[in-house]
Amino acid sequence: MNYRPLGRTGVKVSPLVLGTDNFLNPTSEAESIRLINRALEAGINLIDTSNSYKQGESERIIGQALAENGRRDEVIIATKVHYPTGPGPNDRGNSRLHIMKACEDSLRRLQTDHIDLYQLHRPDFETPIDETLSALTDLVRQGKVRYIGSSTAPAWKVMEAIMTSELKGYVRFVSEQPPYNLLDRRIENELVPLCQAYGLGLICWSPLAMGMLAGRYANDDIRPAGSRAALRGGIYADRVTPRAVEMGNKFVALAQAHGLSGAQLAILWAKDQPGITAPIIGPRTIEQLEHLLPVLDMTLDEAIRAACDELVPPGSAVANFHNSAPWMKMKLLD
Repeated sequence: MNYRPLGRTGVKVSPLVLGTDNFLNPTSEAESIRLINRALEAGINLIDTSNSYKQGESERIIGQALAENGRRDEVIIATKVHYPTGPGPNDRGNSRLHIMKACEDSLRRLQTDHIDLYQLHRPDFETPIDETLSALTDLVRQGKVRYIGSSTAPAWKVMEAIMTSELKGYVRFVSEQPPYNLLDRRIENELVPLCQAYGLGLICWSPLAMGMLAGRYANDDIRPAGSRAALRGGIYADRVTPRAVEMGNKFVALAQAHGLSGAQLAILWAKDQPGITAPIIGPRTIEQLEHLLPVLDMTLDEAIRAACDELVPPGSAVANFHNSAPWMKMKLLD
């Protein structure tokens, strides 16, 4: 396996990341621990989570698994802060007050003395970026955090953070974690070139487009049992559009014509796009994980890349995977 640099750091990460949003939602605790152990056995060394996934239970399971298998030092733990952790007005956001408390809570659940990559789950437009970066810098200097990053932020907010760090001597972002898949390629317009120019890693979420690129949806009116659109509704269901389903099913046919499943090609496509460090895979079962592991050693064929560009051109979108980001005003037209 060819490990990749995380941004301009000296850290090497696997070309696939184990995502844990499904832990206890719906994957059982026992199966979640098996997923962690199998991923580590296969060489995946970056596990992504958040203090908001199942109210922190995802972090707790990761901590338990690593305590049991004794492999904490082999793993890069990436977790996040931003979303509400309680009913109070200060139990959310990117303020110093919230970040400091949330970090301590995450450390306790993860059963570790440090977080390898601490990410802002979303930008906070009410808190000055220098307050946020100052707090994160203190956590790094205290040894509780190794590196920092952001998630689902507009390119200008990432650039603002980089320049503030440069001007004031704060710790600098090493990565950004945006939504990215063949059905929503909008980050290619500004965010990808920015990260390439300033040395930030890109760890992308939802590379399977909620299963639309794996053939889960026969048409946009069907919500298969167990799919995110069926289990969670809301913004998840809103992403399933007629045009997205049509392109997703054409993509599956393309994958099968080349001896791959839609899921495998979707992950491979995201993994080998310019500027991408690694896509996050979020298997719900060991079987799903086993199906995706061969992608670790695959390389995207240029003819297939060109065929994918014909389906959904670079920089465009037929599904809105930025609909969890209030800052994104652009709406897809029918």
